[in-house]
Amino acid sequence: MRLSILDQAPITKGNKAVDALKKAEELAILGEELGYYRMWMAEHHGTNGFASSAPEVIAAHLAAKTSKIRIGTGGVMMMHYSPLKLAEVFKTLSAFSPGRIDFGVGRAPGGDQRSIYALSEGRQPLLHNMYEKFDTALQFINDEVPIDDLYNQTIATPSQVVLPKAWLLGSTGNSAIQAGIRGVGYSFAQFFNGELSKQILDAYKKNFQPSVFMEKPEINVSYMVTTAETKEEAEFEAMPQDIWRLLFMKGRIAPIMTPEEANEYPLTEMDRMTIKENRKIHLVGDAKEIATMLQKEQKQYGFDEAMIISIPHSQEKRLNVYRLLARELL
Repeated sequence: MRLSILDQAPITKGNKAVDALKKAEELAILGEELGYYRMWMAEHHGTNGFASSAPEVIAAHLAAKTSKIRIGTGGVMMMHYSPLKLAEVFKTLSAFSPGRIDFGVGRAPGGDQRSIYALSEGRQPLLHNMYEKFDTALQFINDEVPIDDLYNQTIATPSQVVLPKAWLLGSTGNSAIQAGIRGVGYSFAQFFNGELSKQILDAYKKNFQPSVFMEKPEINVSYMVTTAETKEEAEFEAMPQDIWRLLFMKGRIAPIMTPEEANEYPLTEMDRMTIKENRKIHLVGDAKEIATMLQKEQKQYGFDEAMIISIPHSQEKRLNVYRLLARELL
């Protein structure tokens, strides 16, 4: 099983956005040293909780700071961008780092209504044409003339570059068949809602048609993980993320607390039950426990790669999550 990294550039309490971006760089460098296969940056708008609003820009920086690990987006949110611009950006990235770039896209907004409308300059965003937009971007990236009348009078430069690998993201299974038909990778965000099923991944594989972007089906699954040297320490470090998600479910966006603050946070019995239920999307335990969980899930669902997202408050604790998992699985 390949092991990879998903990062949102989280801004934990007491830190600044510039700290979060620097920490993403540190994580990429360590990930490469440890043998992680790829690192993707997510896209979030209108929040002080995450600094990754321009994942393609961060990807360019990370690719320049590394030499082997694949770098990409997980994902760029298509609704905000022209397919021509998407193609130009990722062809440029691939020109600088041939054979290492992933063009990962999603259909979600990555932000609230105010952010969506600000990004579209007040216009009604087009929400019905995501797959058509993806098709056009793929044609541009492959130096083809798109079918769409709006785009068939121009080209996407630079041309004749090594193709990035293309991926479609999903969290409910709705895009699995669409990814297969297009011959691109499928990335399932298990940490969103925990609804991964073998049927979803089998539907992707059954409908996969080889393309210039991918010869055979590839699947990665993203997991939220908190691990440490002991289970007790992992539980202590996991509580800030548990509290953050609990508050998020109540409609409150708050900075990710320190573990000391989180473990002192007053919880009702219902809160504790909710946190326990959320553990299906937040894997917590010592490294051997987590490794066993991931291996079991891979055997059950049949994916190729586990993509790890981890947000302990301390950067050293976060880096240690990836060290411990590498020791067990790489």
